[in-house]
Amino acid sequence: MEQRTYNQYCATARTLDLVGERWTLLLIRELLTGPKRFGDLQASLRGLGTGLLAARLKHLEREGLAHKITLPPPARTPAYALTEAGEELGPAILQLARWGLKWAMGERRETETFHPGWAVLGLRACFNAEAAAGLRAVYEFRVDDEVFHARIDDGTIEALHGPAQHPDATITISEEAFVSLTGQGLTFADALESGAASASGDSEALHGLKDLFPLPPPHTRKADGTPP
Repeated sequence: MEQRTYNQYCATARTLDLVGERWTLLLIRELLTGPKRFGDLQASLRGLGTGLLAARLKHLEREGLAHKITLPPPARTPAYALTEAGEELGPAILQLARWGLKWAMGERRETETFHPGWAVLGLRACFNAEAAAGLRAVYEFRVDDEVFHARIDDGTIEALHGPAQHPDATITISEEAFVSLTGQGLTFADALESGAASASGDSEALHGLKDLFPLPPPHTRKADGTPP
């Protein structure tokens, strides 16, 4: 497959030559949370056919943005991981996510798929480092069967898939309630206050959750204020 190009000697155009094709940035989004097997990527990216997924992964390998690895024991299976160049796209993708939460989300459409695990990057995108100054806590989030956690360490965050070994606080919420919160620009703290979510653990950690992940309220993109 011939690679399309803008034929412009411009850093933005050159970058879009590499990652501007459909599905490419979403593949990078998936790999930003750690190595993934081919089947994992298929499961997360419904609508992306096997042939096109293979082609996009070969493109990322060819351009030095991803590479094949073997997962450590007990898995010992082939997977894909980002290279240093691929990892450095992380801030740009997080900024796109922040923009999208403010200007593009709104209510979920009937045809749209959703994976609670996408919130791992969402936590990073919404993280308020100032509110986390001096806070050291591990939060585990359970959205139906999906589990992920965030480790807060004095203004920094590490968000990962899977359960935490020793969470200071655990927040449980249904997928339906979680999607509703996202569409309305509400937070986990709002969900706890309304009863849409439940929590257990250290009271100080739960109190600190209030300002950690603020979501911008949805905005309209039209100048007259009407929904697009």
